[in-house]
Formats: sequence, structure tokens, C-alpha cells
Amino acid sequence: MSTPYLTAETLTRAGFASFGDVIEATDDVNHFTINDDNTERYHDLANIEPGEQGRAIVSIFRGQPRTLPFTVSMMERHPHASQAFIPLNGRPYLVVVAPAGDPPGPNDLRLFLCRGDQGVNYAKGVWHHPLLALDEVADFLVIDRSGPGDNCDVITLTESRQITSP
Repeated sequence: MSTPYLTAETLTRAGFASFGDVIEATDDVNHFTINDDNTERYHDLANIEPGEQGRAIVSIFRGQPRTLPFTVSMMERHPHASQAFIPLNGRPYLVVVAPAGDPPGPNDLRLFLCRGDQGVNYAKGVWHHPLLALDEVADFLVIDRSGPGDNCDVITLTESRQITSP
């Protein structure tokens, strides 16, 4: 029996809204000129939640490329805080998410193809697969939480799903 597959959706603000924020510089976000008209500021693009007694930290994650087809058999969530990923190499990547709450079933998963100029901010408690870089090693600026308490729950899915193409 073959593993059912996930179909990639284009990453949009509306399509991703129930999972968090899309971080990108577009005309439809609040933006304005600063620094003597030399810089355009795309303002307040994500709701960074460090959680109670937490603080926001900035890291770089270097993701090894995933080979397709790829089997999604686990998910994780951060119950105390959000987690933002902003690509630094301009390369497309994949995001697998499921709603916050109880552990997701395989039919709860959604797959998004993200352009190399789009970041994502997973809202507190949203289930997601760890970094899914494509084709080559990719660096991501990550804004997440440092603080007391365990902030990473990992589960094995009761039924896996396969990604065959972006």
C-alpha cells in the first residue's frame, strides 16, 4: 500500500493565517519610507510571542536539503511561544503545518511552497514539520523563545504522508 501524498499550496497570507504569519515585503502590508527617504520599512510583519517569562532570541538554522519524495512521519509544536523562519539564501522551501491543539491526524496536514523571499511565523502551539530546505543547504534567520519550561513537543503521526514534488 502506498503512502498518501500532500499537495503543495502557494504560500499566501490568507491561506496561512490560521497557522501564523507570512513575513514578506509587499505593497499590501504596512510600509513607509525612513532614513531620509533611503529605506522602505515593511513594518510589524509577525506577531512574535516569547511566552510568559520568555525572551525572543535570534539564531541561524542551517538546513540540509531534503530529498523528494519525502515522507512526513512526525510533527512538532512550541506550546509556549511563536517561531519565525526567514530564509537568507533566497531559495524556495516547504512548510508542513497543522492546526494548534490536539495532535494532528494525517488529514490535518497542509503543505505550502514558500518562495525564497517569504518567511513564516508559526503561531504558538501550531504543529509543523522541522525545516524542509530544498535542493541545497539553506540558512534561515530564526526568531524564537528562550526561557523556562519545555517548549517543544514532538509526535509521530499515526499515518504518514508523502511529499513528491514542491
